[in-house]
Amino acid sequence: MDVRHLKAFLAVFEERNITAAAQRLFISQPTLSVTIKQLEEELGATLFVRQPRGVEVSDEARLLYPQARRMVADAEALSRMFRGRENRAPLTLGIEGDIAASHIEAFVRMAHLALPNLLLTMEEGCQGDGRLAVEEMCCEDELFLPLWEESYVMALPLNHPMAAVQANWVPIEDWITCPQHPSHQRLMALYGRSPEAVAGHAGSLQQALHMVAAGVGVAMLPQSLVTGHARVVVRPLHLPAPTRRVGLCYAAQALEMPAMRGLHEYFLLNRPVVIEAA
Repeated sequence: MDVRHLKAFLAVFEERNITAAAQRLFISQPTLSVTIKQLEEELGATLFVRQPRGVEVSDEARLLYPQARRMVADAEALSRMFRGRENRAPLTLGIEGDIAASHIEAFVRMAHLALPNLLLTMEEGCQGDGRLAVEEMCCEDELFLPLWEESYVMALPLNHPMAAVQANWVPIEDWITCPQHPSHQRLMALYGRSPEAVAGHAGSLQQALHMVAAGVGVAMLPQSLVTGHARVVVRPLHLPAPTRRVGLCYAAQALEMPAMRGLHEYFLLNRPVVIEAA
């Protein structure tokens, strides 16, 4: 058994069709059929059953599939390691909205500590082999590895009546809310019931931060987004503040990639989960 046999198996398993798999591998259909037959003989198992349209996979094929993917990925990573300019482990990471620059930069720094040969590609949104996101943004079929936990804080414009250090607490009548954001329901109890207490709506927490900085009103925002902002003042709450967790969203099969598996193992041992308070 060699990598060629495993790649042929993966192509047929994923395409469920000999012709399509052969086209994907740029080989002839008879050559692919012979390769699969050789693998079946070596394993002593039937992997595929031909149907009028395509093939049906056997229980043995389902058992082999995850192992074959891992073995091919490891073989390709080993090959890249000895190819000079191509000796980096590729990984594409999606960055969801409302993740603070400090968290993005810390993640990238730790990723390169974990894998010095990492070739990282960063994209915006729901893209890539994994995503840096808030736990609420994880899909049902994804796993979540928390890296940071932080509190929401009350962010005020510089000219707000409560922005001064010794300012008295007054009812807030200029909330900026994010009705479409996953955090909205958890924050509604802090806003009050009066519609007149809302000064504006934002489509994201980042947009709400810009509105606060522009003097429009007050918003409840994660600590990491407001830290260090020159035109925003943070005021502690008298009530327990909601929190959020930022971390790595990923599908289980992504761990078959050497880079993702290496990062996952590193973060399990070194993840900096802390409550960041105002």
